[in-house]
Amino acid sequence: MANLSTLRPSLVLLLDQYTKLLRSSPRPLRILAATVLCALLGGLYERRRRRKADEGRGRVLLRRNSAIQLKDGSRLIYVPYKQTTAKVIIKPTKSTTFDAHRRLFLEPLGGRKSRSFSGADVGEGPPVNTKPGLNLAFLHQFLSLLSIMIPRLTSKESLLLLLHTFFLISRTYLSLVVARLDGEIVRDLVAGNGKAFSWGIVKWLGVGGPAVYCNAMIKYLQSKISIAFRTRLTRYIHDLYLNDKLAYYKLGNLDGGLTGGGADQFITSDLPLFCDSAAALYSSLGKPFLDLVVFNYQLMRSLGPMALAGILLNYGGTAWMLKKFSPPFGRLAAAQAKREGDFRGLHTRLIGNAEEVAFYGGADMEKVFLEKGFKDLKQIMEGIYNVKIQYNMLEDFVLKYSWSAFGYLITSLPVFLPAWGGLGGVLELAGAGPAGRERDRMKGFITNKRLMLSLADAGGRMMYSFKDLSELAGYTSRVYTLVSTLHRVHSQAYSTPRPELYGMADIQGTLHKGYDGVRLEGVPIVAPGLWPRGGEELVESLDITVKEGEHLLILGPNGVGKSSIARVVAGLWPVYRGLVSRPRGGGVDGIMFLPQRVYLAQGTLRDQVIYPHTEMEMRAGGRSDHELKGILEAVRLGYLPGREGGWDCRKEWKDVLSGGEKQRISFARLLYHEPKYAFIDEGTSAVSQDVEGLLYETAKGRGITLITISSRAQLKKYHTFQLQLDGGGWEFDRIGTERERSSVEHELRELKEKMKSVEGLRDRLKNVEDELARVFVQGGEELPAYEETEQGSSELGESAIVVEGEEAESAKQVDLEKENFAEAVKMGVDMESSGQEEEE
Repeated sequence: MANLSTLRPSLVLLLDQYTKLLRSSPRPLRILAATVLCALLGGLYERRRRRKADEGRGRVLLRRNSAIQLKDGSRLIYVPYKQTTAKVIIKPTKSTTFDAHRRLFLEPLGGRKSRSFSGADVGEGPPVNTKPGLNLAFLHQFLSLLSIMIPRLTSKESLLLLLHTFFLISRTYLSLVVARLDGEIVRDLVAGNGKAFSWGIVKWLGVGGPAVYCNAMIKYLQSKISIAFRTRLTRYIHDLYLNDKLAYYKLGNLDGGLTGGGADQFITSDLPLFCDSAAALYSSLGKPFLDLVVFNYQLMRSLGPMALAGILLNYGGTAWMLKKFSPPFGRLAAAQAKREGDFRGLHTRLIGNAEEVAFYGGADMEKVFLEKGFKDLKQIMEGIYNVKIQYNMLEDFVLKYSWSAFGYLITSLPVFLPAWGGLGGVLELAGAGPAGRERDRMKGFITNKRLMLSLADAGGRMMYSFKDLSELAGYTSRVYTLVSTLHRVHSQAYSTPRPELYGMADIQGTLHKGYDGVRLEGVPIVAPGLWPRGGEELVESLDITVKEGEHLLILGPNGVGKSSIARVVAGLWPVYRGLVSRPRGGGVDGIMFLPQRVYLAQGTLRDQVIYPHTEMEMRAGGRSDHELKGILEAVRLGYLPGREGGWDCRKEWKDVLSGGEKQRISFARLLYHEPKYAFIDEGTSAVSQDVEGLLYETAKGRGITLITISSRAQLKKYHTFQLQLDGGGWEFDRIGTERERSSVEHELRELKEKMKSVEGLRDRLKNVEDELARVFVQGGEELPAYEETEQGSSELGESAIVVEGEEAESAKQVDLEKENFAEAVKMGVDMESSGQEEEE
């Protein structure tokens, strides 16, 4: 308020002065000034109004977890920024860019081209088991990734690198200034020149400000470059990972090219390390190289060509020694990243299955797995540290102490060998007085020493950078593996000299989208193996057709391939042979799949019902919350908005909703999208029978043709056809035909005939038990009555029963007869109960 109170009189005073100035001006000038002022105020007002409207729209979209689709295909999203929101425009990667990059990631150096199943020319992929290291493979991989990180010379990344280069050069120039200034200050101090010494201190402080700013900007720009690289790579990978090619599913279920962690490990852990290392590489190599060139030139002028030759020889010997004794840091970094991914995967697996583990009480077993994973990680980390400590000792001795001693020898050349000492030797031979000569020696020594220290620091960073470069090779190999695997999945570029049967290189079928119905012609249902292994055939060549209104029930025991049919039709699994025809997409006149495990997304209650739509898409389609309320009422979930706090309430819905509520939410999505066809995989196993019937009748009333996967025959009454799977075979038939009724009636008659003998079998069983009670063992002890337990059977078997003559043979026959009758009685009782169920 105090600021406003002081600002308002200032504005009033400024406006008063402006008015007085206009009154004393000519009329045309007053009109022009008034027009300019009105335009300026109007522009400021309009800008403020637009900013307020934009902030309001951003808060609404942020709350609704939505985005705006622009005309060019880009998406406008809003993210929290300080007390308001900020706009971010995400441009999708063009398909032509993927096509241009495919040869970089799927064609090895010198490899021959092959043709993918989509018809595109691609390579055979990177060489398998290429070890990370400083070789041509690393150069190819890094340049391939660099083409993604810096797509063109006019990009933001290029501007950041240009600014970074400017500050690196400025810092090198300031280092030269500081070196000269250091020598002058020491010279004036030794000479006792107070005025020159004081002026030198002022200049030193003056140089300190720009030097500090340059150092800060170098670190800041390095961080900005790392973020820019990560942004480019992350969006590129997301465009390959999340698209209609279903790479996010196929990457871990079909390809198997990512070892040492899943895609999450590569994207969230290895990618940041690669970007940080790549951004630091320019600074750790670029500036030391520039320092070496500039400082060597200055030292050659001061100390002569002999000093330069010695310095270059020292560099060559040091580089050879460090390279010879350097451990394989690239392979070590890749191996550590793999172990980190494995250990993280164990924790992720435990978190995802915490409830099941708790029910089984498997904490001790999971602890064993975690401790084993951490032990493997610990062993490789300790091995890396043991290798590094020996190398670090050699590196520090060579770069610090050996180079310092060599630096003292080089700087002494103008004093002891003035003829070979360059400009310093010339001054030494000039024959100045003893006092002047000492001051010049002091200035030259301090300046050269500062240059030598800077040169040693630059050379040390160059030598240290070889280790960083080796680690970068490991990170590059990991990120390149991720991108190349995504390209292989995206383009179906699988080729092997001898493809396995039903392998990823043996796909000969076709998936056709745009058919009004679901049709499979000569399609074997195959569970695929991870490439390059082949798959396992579950169902022989399948031929079925489902048209509109012909509801299909797929029955069979567990593990025969019921859910696999839905995966093949959805495109998750390949069509190895034959033809699969289905509608083009989701929504009206399309097809929808309800998986066995209901997925609940992050977001509001509204987002759970309309998934995978966003609220913006829902509003654009003319849908309203009132309509969503009616859908929840139809699936008996009308109480949810009131119970949970409204449509905009955000919760962890997988923990809030029960199993039956989750399945009814899945049916609510089906009623919201209203597709023409729908696959339902065990979609009502957790709801009551009356609600189950209501859900099926409601979906059929909306004109949705249902294809249900279940093991319960009670669902036949909601369907027209049935597909029975059993041990690789299949049978497709209409429900309620004369053949089906006659087979059921014949089975009932057989059961009734067998049920008539149940009472007789029970009486015979009692007689057998009485007969056994009269059997005696040798020695006069009576054998206890036979009991139908495993313990009794084992005791009879282990006892040393000696039965002589006909009694022994009779006992064996009676025992065998008793077991047979017991099984028959049990089978008769089961038949009786099953027969009653069939009659009902």
